[in-house]
Amino acid sequence: MNTMNMTTDFFKYHKFLCLLVSLMLLLLALSACTPQLATRGNLVSDDLLHEIKPGIDTRDDVAGKIGSPTTIAPFDENTWYYMGQRTEKKGILDPALTKERVVIVRFTPEGVVDRVAERQGGREEIPIVQRTTPTSGNDFTFIQQMLGNLGKFNSQPESAARTAGGL
Repeated sequence: MNTMNMTTDFFKYHKFLCLLVSLMLLLLALSACTPQLATRGNLVSDDLLHEIKPGIDTRDDVAGKIGSPTTIAPFDENTWYYMGQRTEKKGILDPALTKERVVIVRFTPEGVVDRVAERQGGREEIPIVQRTTPTSGNDFTFIQQMLGNLGKFNSQPESAARTAGGL
């Protein structure tokens, strides 16, 4: 009778252990599917954007309220850009863009805010050019390059001065 209780207890313990491991694996699998949010750049909120007053605020005021710009226009130092985006990544999938904002702050030459605008449509996609620059010469495979030098070396060792145009 004792051995029967031991086997029953063993099966109960084994069943409990399998259930516990299964539950832990299920929780691990579910936690792997939780989306990971990432914010890149300066995603300016509407509240902070409304604090900027054209004609009143200066460059220092804007930098103090919403931070330094993501970039300044290369040919116009009076134009600041605040660019930001939020992405969401689920599991092994590529990140998906959930929110994107480009805010343009223009200043007068005196450094006072002239205008605050948001670029509609976010950023502009610029296609990557796949062309290559042609080069002169022959295209050799790896084997042609390795075997191509066979027989091109001098058969007699000569002095460096003689091969360099000396004696």
